[in-house]
Amino acid sequence: MSSSYKFLAATSCALLFACGSEEAPTSTATPAPEPAATESVAANTAAETAAPELGSFGIDLSHQDADIKPGDDFFRYTNGRWLETFELPASRSNYGSFAVLGDRSDQRVRTIVDDLASMEPAAGSIEQKISDYYLSYMDVETLNELGISPLLPGLAALNEIETREDLITGFGRAQIDNTASPFGFYISADRADADRHQLTLSIGGLGLPDRDYYLEDTEEFIKVREEYVAHITRILDFANIENSAEKAEAILSLETQVAEHTWPRSQRRNRDLTYNPMSYEDFKAEYAGLDWDSYFAAAGVQGLTDLNVFYPSAMSPIIDLVNTLPVEDWKSYMTYRFITDSANVLSEEIDQEAFHFYSTVLNGVPEQRERWERGVARVGSLGSLGEAIGQIYVQRHFPESAKAQMDDLVENLRTALRQSIEQNDWMGAATKEEAYKKLEAFRPKIAYPDEWEDFSSLDLSRDSLFQNAQNVREFNYADEISRLGEPTDREEWGMTPQTVNAYYNPSFNEIVFPAGILQPPFFDPAADLAVNYGGIGAVIGHEMGHGFDDQGSKSDWQGVQRNWWTDEDRANFEALADALAEQYSAFEPVPGYFIDGRFTLGENIGDVGGLSLAYRAYKMALNGEEAPVIEGLTGDQRFFLAWAQVWRRKYREDALIQRLTTDPHSPSEFRVNGVVRNFDEWYEAFDVQPEDKLYLAPQDRIRIW
Repeated sequence: MSSSYKFLAATSCALLFACGSEEAPTSTATPAPEPAATESVAANTAAETAAPELGSFGIDLSHQDADIKPGDDFFRYTNGRWLETFELPASRSNYGSFAVLGDRSDQRVRTIVDDLASMEPAAGSIEQKISDYYLSYMDVETLNELGISPLLPGLAALNEIETREDLITGFGRAQIDNTASPFGFYISADRADADRHQLTLSIGGLGLPDRDYYLEDTEEFIKVREEYVAHITRILDFANIENSAEKAEAILSLETQVAEHTWPRSQRRNRDLTYNPMSYEDFKAEYAGLDWDSYFAAAGVQGLTDLNVFYPSAMSPIIDLVNTLPVEDWKSYMTYRFITDSANVLSEEIDQEAFHFYSTVLNGVPEQRERWERGVARVGSLGSLGEAIGQIYVQRHFPESAKAQMDDLVENLRTALRQSIEQNDWMGAATKEEAYKKLEAFRPKIAYPDEWEDFSSLDLSRDSLFQNAQNVREFNYADEISRLGEPTDREEWGMTPQTVNAYYNPSFNEIVFPAGILQPPFFDPAADLAVNYGGIGAVIGHEMGHGFDDQGSKSDWQGVQRNWWTDEDRANFEALADALAEQYSAFEPVPGYFIDGRFTLGENIGDVGGLSLAYRAYKMALNGEEAPVIEGLTGDQRFFLAWAQVWRRKYREDALIQRLTTDPHSPSEFRVNGVVRNFDEWYEAFDVQPEDKLYLAPQDRIRIW
């Protein structure tokens, strides 16, 4: 099986972090079963023979703040004591349930890496590659001695750029050389035919998180731009670049002009707007202002017959910038990015400067994570040796019995969604038949892949961290471009097994749950049934819901992007979606900074729909019996508390502002409060009244699925 470090970003909607759109990276059918009782029996049996990890039934009630009314702030009612007393680690921009499991995963990976290193593995073995890559990262003494010297050949090559022809060649090599370009591309499944690969060309190359950081004159963003110029200056100074301050200002001006033509967030996630297939010949005629043959030749792309243009309206203006702005400014831009994007494999001094801006200034994080944590992240990521480590991880830490229980949970959620489709009154029969086909074709992937990555052609050593990083980059890139002309691989995973996350891939119509997330508070075989459905059940429902959210619903059961809706049904759906977007757009997590209800719509639909489906499936799993009262809590109360427990998280304000600008997920507080207020069952469970702050009149509550 081949790897692709851009696979997830290009194709999927994840439960947490990045994704949720099909935005391109920048320069950097079996019928549904009847309701099943097997999961209920399994869970109850487990609960009788083992103790749950959290509390007596799967929820840590010590974090509750009983002084807060559930109807005023359910997030703080569930997590208030923890929010008041927990101090964010100096190395974190945010922390919560996901981070706890992420830390556990990192510790386990560290043990795996240490064990491999102590074995003195055979040369060329995957064990040798894992241990040597990690040890080269940990050899700080050598990195400090080398300073910026590993970059000197690359800097010399950039300095040789003199003409616009040279510039185009440099842009083509940007992904290989780790520099920068206003254009970027990735190769993934063709949205019109998921069995073939297609190249998608996009606009990118911004050093700040989003166009708003360049274009909006808020106090925060003005300060960031000032700090950015100072940071660029210091980075250029490491390489003794003359007139560094002047060049830093030119770089900001250049990127600002690119940002002016970058689409707003809500447009970037619109699948209708971002799918514009063209033959290569038609593309060259349409955008004739740039020598695309030279660009793609430099990129190593051969035999290109067609492509998708992600931002068609932005292409010509960016080409004009390439042709009119001074070549020297573009060289400075590429030079800065080469240094700063390489900083984490260079000396501590250079690395700390990049950290200062991108973590301290942008996210308010005062300290770097420990070196071993960063080393584990580098070696254990999807675009590195993550799958090789994941193979060992699941052998050590994933019980196979959990996979069978997850299979049952998934099928119960599938049944719940089918019932939801059957019973909704806003969708007609013709559209429902298409929806059933898509639902029945949903393919779950649980815990780990059946096929593992082959790293035999990747050379890594203990001698040079910079060269190791370059070899990994070239390994991934070679795999990326080799896909053109080849069929897609539906066995491929977009996350490593140890990842604490999940995702939906619309091109393959698949839902994926790595082993890392199949732990408390999401999933515990010994926990109460309500807790598992409010946790992992809602996660499953969330990912299924992505197949029917405002963008995922544009692909059919085969993963083909087409309109399978009647006009009337689509209009009904859009009306519900618009109402939900309006709800979220009213939330103001930071004074002056609101949630963008359109940008976050897909994830919000996933959250509301996921919890709705999980609740329906939970009731099925009870097999008509009343849920027991445990520690004074009803089954419904435990269900909603489990959901709120999953999203316990605390943010630094700077990090929260950046997330509001760049993340298609609502902040955790609103993934709780913004969801439960749409559930009649929540109102009944916690006696929520009209005078409570979260109260919505029944006619204003939105339930799509």
